[in-house]
Amino acid sequence: MENDFINLETVSSGLSGFKNNKPFDHAVVDGFFKDEIARALEADFPDFDDSAWYVYKNSIEDKKALNDWNRFPHLTYKVFSFLNSKEFVDYLSKAVGIELYPDVGLHGGGWHIHGTGGNLNPHLDYSIHPKMGLQRRINIIMYLSRDLKPGMGGELGLWSHNQQLNSPKDLVVEVLPVFNRAVIFDTSQNSWHGMSRVLTCPENVYRKSLAVYYLCKPEAQCQEHQRAYFAPRDHQKDDGEVLDLILRRADLHNSKEVYKTEK
Repeated sequence: MENDFINLETVSSGLSGFKNNKPFDHAVVDGFFKDEIARALEADFPDFDDSAWYVYKNSIEDKKALNDWNRFPHLTYKVFSFLNSKEFVDYLSKAVGIELYPDVGLHGGGWHIHGTGGNLNPHLDYSIHPKMGLQRRINIIMYLSRDLKPGMGGELGLWSHNQQLNSPKDLVVEVLPVFNRAVIFDTSQNSWHGMSRVLTCPENVYRKSLAVYYLCKPEAQCQEHQRAYFAPRDHQKDDGEVLDLILRRADLHNSKEVYKTEK
């Protein structure tokens, strides 16, 4: 597969260890993009205070997102197009052993950005795409912040699953959001993920990422839910307001009412 964007040999090497990683299938790939592409993609992001961002700000998530193709500069537009192309989706399908389909609408994906205080509690992603009826299956998250250094928080955590409580159990993996690092993981294996540490970066430093999600035909055992299901952090487990927020956030009809509630 010829392309102008990703380091295919590096990506293929990382994906070779995808299966049977704990706590669920995943791969961490450093140098996902060619270096000049990664630097240009980082520069393409809108300012943090741009009014175009969709804001999530409540007790379980503090982030901004944007998936409007009309706002993507030419390079970002071409990269998202490539990552949703038949050529790349066929390559990824073969690498992970699942027949995948693109979501060109970038539902829940696109640009993501977090500033100081940024947060994303452990959660399970929605399982069934609300418009396509296909199952969410593979995530690729690509980090693009050169100024975000170790010790500033924002690590991606991967938790094991507590079957009895339907909740995250042990934090098994922490992934630093290193510049030009990608994390690829299966979302269908009780795949609890989120920020293991809240961002404590300086005011002018941001955690930037691209997110692309891939779908498959629904499996027989797939439990249908069209919104993410969050878990409380340890200090929130007895907080009735947070527990109520989690239930409303997971409800298809009420979720938008709580996206922007104050923390």
